[in-house]
Amino acid sequence: MATASKHAAAVPLSYEAALQELELLVARLESGDLPLEQLLTQYQRGAELLAMCRARLVAVEDQVKLLDQGTLKPWTPE
Repeated sequence: MATASKHAAAVPLSYEAALQELELLVARLESGDLPLEQLLTQYQRGAELLAMCRARLVAVEDQVKLLDQGTLKPWTPE
């Protein structure tokens, strides 16, 4: 049970925080300086962050569709 709490605490609170952590993680992975065991751990963390970011983007898209009566309209900057 302590593992679940520890795992939950490791999840970033915002999309932006997750994206920033993911960008740093990718830079570390691409550097080639990590030992093999850390590569696997960091890759798994990256997969978790990516899944979280995708889920948040889908949730926002769903909210936009709801607000636009079910149609996703293209975004155009004003």
